[in-house]
Amino acid sequence: MPRETNAAKRERAIETCRRLNERYGPVECFLDHETPFRLVIAVLLSAQTTDAQINKVTPELFRRWPTPEQMAGATYEELSDVIKSLGFYKTKAKHCIACAQMIVADYDGVVPNEMKELVKLPGVGRKTANIVLNVGYGIVDGIAVDTHVNRVAHRLKLSPKTHEKEPLKTEQDLLKILPREYWNDVNHQWIMLGREICDARKPLCGECPLADICPSAKLG
Repeated sequence: MPRETNAAKRERAIETCRRLNERYGPVECFLDHETPFRLVIAVLLSAQTTDAQINKVTPELFRRWPTPEQMAGATYEELSDVIKSLGFYKTKAKHCIACAQMIVADYDGVVPNEMKELVKLPGVGRKTANIVLNVGYGIVDGIAVDTHVNRVAHRLKLSPKTHEKEPLKTEQDLLKILPREYWNDVNHQWIMLGREICDARKPLCGECPLADICPSAKLG
């Protein structure tokens, strides 16, 4: 097959966004949160853990330490006990406390609203920062590429196979081909597709609204 031109790939990426927006519309953040601080902690905890699991522990977590100032004073033993049902809870507990302490010490208790500052926080990478900016502050500075978004992007061949295990490179590939006005909804809408249809092991290609424009679709 002839190599797809960048223009054709761009059109296919835009059509993907159009169809998923038509199917899902605006999608709320899957993590329960009330403030940018609670959001950054919830997303920090979500690495290699389901959103449902996070939403089970955060009510007690934020009941005890609702603000950066209060969480900054938590002990490792106390906090880790609250989140011990989560994967990698020991490391996450340390990150939660260190993150809160840095927000208090360096940002006067306010979660920063700039990418370059957010990624300085312990346990916060670009994916987490993108979600905090987008959901917490309404700032679209990139696309949060989690496992679902990464899978969809590569099955659609919108990012080279060599970037399959490098979400940050996959994000840059998507940013290059998608106009900025489409960035806002990619994360949550593509996650919905990944959960409902584009499963890691058994994708339901026959039910997918993108089947006719997806090079990986297995039909018939």
